Amino acid sequence: MTRLFRRARARAAHQTRRLRAAAVLTAAATVLLPVTLAQSAHAATRTCDPEGTIAAGAYTIQANEWNSTLPQCVGYDGGTSWSVDTANFATSTSGAPATYPSIYKGCHWGACTPDSGLPIKVSDLGSATSSWSTVQPASGAYDVAYDLWINSTPTTSGQPDGTEIMIWLNSRGGVQPFGGKTGTSTAAGHDWDVWTGQQTSWKIISYVLQGGGTSFSDLDVKALIDDAVSRGSVNPAHYLIDAEAGFEIWQAGQGLATTDFSFDAGTGGSTTPPGGGTTPPAGSGCTAAYSVSNDWGSGFTADVTVTAGSSAVHGWRVGWTWGGGQQVSSAWNATVNQSGSSVTASNLDWNGSLGAGASTSFGFQGTGSGAVAPALTCTAS
Repeated sequence: MTRLFRRARARAAHQTRRLRAAAVLTAAATVLLPVTLAQSAHAATRTCDPEGTIAAGAYTIQANEWNSTLPQCVGYDGGTSWSVDTANFATSTSGAPATYPSIYKGCHWGACTPDSGLPIKVSDLGSATSSWSTVQPASGAYDVAYDLWINSTPTTSGQPDGTEIMIWLNSRGGVQPFGGKTGTSTAAGHDWDVWTGQQTSWKIISYVLQGGGTSFSDLDVKALIDDAVSRGSVNPAHYLIDAEAGFEIWQAGQGLATTDFSFDAGTGGSTTPPGGGTTPPAGSGCTAAYSVSNDWGSGFTADVTVTAGSSAVHGWRVGWTWGGGQQVSSAWNATVNQSGSSVTASNLDWNGSLGAGASTSFGFQGTGSGAVAPALTCTAS
């Protein structure tokens, strides 16, 4: 229940936010200034409005207090530097957070930042990287998290209907993501616990960094999105419309701050380039591991786990040769074909893209005995 109520905020509140954000963005766009002058002009900007926003060049800072009436003020110091300078929340950690002050690029409930490069169809996403430096007080209950929104269409003025991807870089006070822990990942070169859950009209997948941290440089966000695709949590035909970074706060909160932030995403990198051309070379390949889940002598079921190497892959194929006359009778999560004793299994549309170190799996039922594992080969593109 920790995130249910934020997504059910009233449409009237969203409309108010959109109107205010539009006014701020319109005012900010009337004069084009060099970066140094723009930062000076924005210095010491502050909002104590629960739905207040501050234009910050290519980004928008939002107070986003939605589950509390206690005072909160957000201050902006120029560039992408901002802080929670008034907050003393006391919300139970067994429920939803009080607030999510954050900085974002893209379109948040219809309020769009200028020249963001978003939306981008997930299958067309060539890169997405972010750097983020934070200040985290030693007390309170909060998380330090990205919130990426995926929608079935390129834009929406309300609740996105695709997937919410949260990336928890740290937390304090025993708070947990929505849903339950369903796995782990080594995407983007880090170790994560993976949590998944289903809201009324959208999926949530959360990546919780093991060990946590306060400052991150060139985080490969695309690798995490690819990992979510490989787990079936994100439809690659949907669109990345918004990237947010901030602090979900349950208790206390004053002093949380961002000293520097960037998020950049671009297209490119499909397996088969639009309009033809050559297929890009394979990364560092993939590996496949075989395990039998049930064997009753005359038949068996088995699972194969496919894992990308040190670079992302955009398609995979696993092959093996039976040594005892076994035959594949059915399969799931892969296209499996057998000719004589030779078997090939290829990814489906939704599970071919894997971030570096990420895994997916498929299974099949066969006749004969599966007790002796065949030697598997894995080819990536």
